[in-house]
Amino acid sequence: MQIENTSLEGLLVLTPRTFEDDRGFFFESYNEDRFRQAGIDRHWAQDNHARSIKNTVRGLHFQRCKGQAKLVRCILGRVWDVAVDIRPDSPTLGKWVGVELTPENKKMLYIPEGFAHGYAVLSDAAETLYKCTTVYDPALEDEVRWDDPEIGVKWPVDSPVLSRRDVEARTFRDYLESVR
Repeated sequence: MQIENTSLEGLLVLTPRTFEDDRGFFFESYNEDRFRQAGIDRHWAQDNHARSIKNTVRGLHFQRCKGQAKLVRCILGRVWDVAVDIRPDSPTLGKWVGVELTPENKKMLYIPEGFAHGYAVLSDAAETLYKCTTVYDPALEDEVRWDDPEIGVKWPVDSPVLSRRDVEARTFRDYLESVR
């Protein structure tokens, strides 16, 4: 497995070793021992599968308090996957990284606790799978605006399709004031 560090500490891009022949391909999307050797020693509590239409933007979401790490991959279509550092004491607070995830490139994004997460669908439809270290708790769900100018994510969509939750999300500044 190829592991790429990003400009945000702890945020990793993982590309599995793939075996291909005329029948198709095979790769391990998760192997506890290999991940542990790479420094990702996690217990995964929940798997999620989402399907979205073109131009959907989901995010920027996170779980308050103890947080929630994620391992995200795209199994159909193309997504622009984004993680934003929301750790109050981090030197990269408010910085973001975006990675295109596709079934062809087989890349996965490992997002540790302390990051907000979102993605934009670039194809007609896309399906993502992601593992989470904690079970979803609606009492802990939180979000910041997907288009907050203070964060400045460069979303590659012109007319985003948004949920009410994402339209009504608070600003990054409001989030920071709530945790200080």
